[in-house]
Amino acid sequence: MFHPGQKLDSFLAACSFLSMFFRAGCLPRVAWTGCRRMGNFTSSTGGALSSTACVQYVQEVVSQNCIVIFSKTTCPYCKMAKNVFNEIGANYKVIELDEHNDGRRLQEALAQVTGARTVPRVFINGNCIGGGSDTKQLHQQGKLVPLIEQCASCCSNSEGSGSGQFQSAK
Repeated sequence: MFHPGQKLDSFLAACSFLSMFFRAGCLPRVAWTGCRRMGNFTSSTGGALSSTACVQYVQEVVSQNCIVIFSKTTCPYCKMAKNVFNEIGANYKVIELDEHNDGRRLQEALAQVTGARTVPRVFINGNCIGGGSDTKQLHQQGKLVPLIEQCASCCSNSEGSGSGQFQSAK
């Protein structure tokens, strides 16, 4: 028969073992949701990306796409930013943080990269231009399209906003 401490040790060992496989990508995300609070102890939940990996992911997505919007599906400012790009006919890459498995960590990474954790975080040609109001203001000032046109000439990626296919709908 197990002592209470042995049960706890066995449980933690099993969580650690599964977590190792999950981080290595050997278990499907649905099969492992991490250890939950049990009794008087709390074990950490297994996450797919570390803080450093999230920052690298943000930098990679931003560098590979001319226009990137880190968004949440229910955010009115995010919708505002997307609407501006839709109005001018620009292709863009959207990362919906509330639908992403690492959305919270990505939002923290955005705070590290841009100095703000609010959404949307809009990037053009690798530079953060701000949020929804900033995007709309740049468009109203006539400064958004020139930024996008610069980007379209520099990007050769065939996906999303990096296609170089932007043509202003003047």
